[in-house]
Amino acid sequence: MPPIAILLTVLGLVPFIACGLAALGQNADPADRMLGALIDYAAVVLAFSGGIYWSLSLLPTQPVPALETRWRLLFGVVPPLLGWAALVASSWLAPWIGLLVLIGGYVVTVVMERQTGQHSVLPAQYIWLRWGFTIIAVAMLTTVLTLRLLGQTVVF
Repeated sequence: MPPIAILLTVLGLVPFIACGLAALGQNADPADRMLGALIDYAAVVLAFSGGIYWSLSLLPTQPVPALETRWRLLFGVVPPLLGWAALVASSWLAPWIGLLVLIGGYVVTVVMERQTGQHSVLPAQYIWLRWGFTIIAVAMLTTVLTLRLLGQTVVF
């Protein structure tokens, strides 16, 4: 795994942590705006993670059965759809529903990637990197969800 990929992955966690902590602040208006920013960013990143399946399907590295190609393309659409569902749920219903959809979306996506990795399509280092990213992202989303549902704030 190139070091730049690791660095960029770690940098990709900064908005999760910054927005997540700010969404737990005592001042309700800025905290609500940062919660929206967290949900928006998490949805965009989740959608981005579906691209790996399209690239696996479109790269001519090895012959792949047509059925497997179709499944990969289908898996590539799942994360963006879940991200979109989270955005709609948080806008039309409640932000906590959007957070739940995002948490589920990240878990589903990393499990799908693990299954793909078990079939030797993805490098093991990539799978470990994605698991690390997902654990931290889901931990932050879950923390924000739990504390906001309990009405708790964080003092900085």
